[in-house]
Amino acid sequence: MLQEPRGGAGNGTATADGRQVSIGTVLALLRDEFPEVTISKIRFLEAEGLVEPERTPSGYRKFSPEDVERLAQVLRMQRDHYLPLKVIREHLDALERGEQAPPLPAEQQRATLDDSGEAAEAEARTAARVGRAELLAAAQVGEEALDEWESYGLIAPTVEDGYDIEAVQIAKLVAELGRFGIEPRHLRGIKASAEREAGLVDQVLAPLRRHRNPQTRTRAEARAQELAGLTGRLHAALVQAALRVRP
Repeated sequence: MLQEPRGGAGNGTATADGRQVSIGTVLALLRDEFPEVTISKIRFLEAEGLVEPERTPSGYRKFSPEDVERLAQVLRMQRDHYLPLKVIREHLDALERGEQAPPLPAEQQRATLDDSGEAAEAEARTAARVGRAELLAAAQVGEEALDEWESYGLIAPTVEDGYDIEAVQIAKLVAELGRFGIEPRHLRGIKASAEREAGLVDQVLAPLRRHRNPQTRTRAEARAQELAGLTGRLHAALVQAALRVRP
């Protein structure tokens, strides 16, 4: 059975004759259009509130045809427009309520990573960089503190002698931790852990990043952000769990 997409977005996705299906069947139904989707991805979208399958008394997920089509729409909007999940959820929820959803971003917001796309991305990254004085002002620290952070490898300028937007966030967090008496030397373990997590993500995404299809390479970068968010949430949860079990 071919379901028409709700809200008129994208193509329909086949379902099993209108019956509720398991997560494994959902994966099989989506794989034709989205070969890189995984069960973990489906579970992640559920955890983010993009879909709410029913549960059997024994706890197994059961997806309706509408659930399958909604998942397909989410994946299309990620693939075609590279939208944050929050924006996608709000857009689809508005359509389901019968409201006029805001238009999706224009075509130029798609990161296709062709020659012009790579140039635009490079330009955007350059525009996001800040100078040393701006970084110091954002973190509300002096030159000496920043020199110390750089000596421990917590922050590093780019080759253009500026700092990217991530460095600004790191600087603010390091400064805040310093107010609790946590010094830069104490953060070397956290940095090493972050580098190991980044290495794991790189290992998972390496086949996609080497793909000849530029859109596939772009999806790899979107997935990198998603995995970074997941590993960050896991790290925070593990720290909280460890603090709870301390005597």
